[in-house]
Amino acid sequence: MSDWTLTKTRLFEGTWEGALTRTNGGSGEPNIKVTLLNIPVDGVEIKEDAENNRWVLRIPIPSEAIADGVQTFLITDADSDEMLDTITLISGEVLADDIRAELDLLRAELDMLKRAFRRHCVETM
Repeated sequence: MSDWTLTKTRLFEGTWEGALTRTNGGSGEPNIKVTLLNIPVDGVEIKEDAENNRWVLRIPIPSEAIADGVQTFLITDADSDEMLDTITLISGEVLADDIRAELDLLRAELDMLKRAFRRHCVETM
């Protein structure tokens, strides 16, 4: 089991940020590994935030990860080889199909509600 808990704080200007806190009260710097398609991600930064008793993890999103489809980054504790979190990017036609399907479902539900409301109005008059 990992000694660390990772909490996402934000994704801003192409950099994912999170806060690492130790769960067992030990000491030492976290050993974090970030991979995309089993390839290590370059530029990962870990800085101590002693004031808040945590470590700040910054992961730059590489430009080659921005493409059609689903891209998943794995964030793991390299010491225990336990996954702490994932970053999932969805873009392109995959996303468009998903949004269209949601919109179709919403339209169908709205039509059903309109019919029920009209029927209710006719029956109560």
